[in-house]
Amino acid sequence: MRFIRRLLLAIVLGALAGPALADTAAPTKDVKGAKDNPLLKRYEGSFIVSYERQAFTDFSIPLSKIEKNPDGERDAKLNNYVFRPAKKLDLEGARTRLVYVLPEDRSPLEALRNYQDEVEAAGGEVLFACKGADGCGGDSTRAASGGGGDMSFMMYFVTSEDLKDEAFSNGSCALNSGIGDQRFFAARLPTADGDAHVTVHTFQMHDTLYCKALNGRTIALVHVIEPKGRDRKMVTVKAEDMAKSIDKTGRVALYGVFFDTDKAELKPASEPTLKEIAALLKGDPKLAALIVGHTDNQGGFDYNMDLSKRRAEAVVKALAASHGVDPKRLRAAGAGMIAPAAPNDSEDGRAKNRRVEVVRLN
Repeated sequence: MRFIRRLLLAIVLGALAGPALADTAAPTKDVKGAKDNPLLKRYEGSFIVSYERQAFTDFSIPLSKIEKNPDGERDAKLNNYVFRPAKKLDLEGARTRLVYVLPEDRSPLEALRNYQDEVEAAGGEVLFACKGADGCGGDSTRAASGGGGDMSFMMYFVTSEDLKDEAFSNGSCALNSGIGDQRFFAARLPTADGDAHVTVHTFQMHDTLYCKALNGRTIALVHVIEPKGRDRKMVTVKAEDMAKSIDKTGRVALYGVFFDTDKAELKPASEPTLKEIAALLKGDPKLAALIVGHTDNQGGFDYNMDLSKRRAEAVVKALAASHGVDPKRLRAAGAGMIAPAAPNDSEDGRAKNRRVEVVRLN
């Protein structure tokens, strides 16, 4: 049944997308903007097909098999039965997610052992290792996608809804297809700034449809969590300074509007900046403004255009609902990645590109 559902989905998507939805091809270079984390080098001959880095976030590492919640709890995203480990390690810091396609004829076990060798050579310590459903838990045939059944081991770290990769790209194929022979370990790595942590999940990918170029290839999903304190500062621009920038340039860029990664719900820390935007508009009753969301270049073009617009709409909604601003004076728009404020080849640059702008309309 699972195969039939995936086949029907592929046929429907193919009919909708037409020639734009071509079969994927095996990678010959890394995806744009991707690079190895210096703490853990790649298996020779591998290519990075999906990449994401966050300057500061939380991350949970299972230290035991994940097991089904006895209450029959299902997750809200994919309607799968929830599995959790009895033991885990909760971390905060800089997180890098890398997905590698290994050379042909390399097994998941061979890849895993090579990564373990690197960890041991760096003075690291393996904290937990497992293989298959018996050792790791969950549905051992699923990667990040699939609903209405048991959660997979990979879904403890990432689900299909978390990914920014374009549909049927190598990155999407590597993490959303069927899998077999999964292997995993989590380890601690000593660094000058404290202990870093890595997880390595290797498996054989199975897909004979649009992702067939990678069918049978070994994939390595690698997470690196580096010790890093969060920036303890709020970026709040006062209403009078916003007005000066708008009078001079017609716009003002704001970095005090906060969202979780891939989300469009405003975080409470955004409130000081929202109050200042409202004060700006109340101080100039004739001002009509365009609220524009901007993203970095991590993820697909269409994905970022949609995300940036939804974030701008969330700002407009909050200003109208909680701050008494007439919504007729506001209009939301998403610019995605098309108007960068800095190069996207570093985390500092990408942080400058993730912003909300207030643009004069009249």
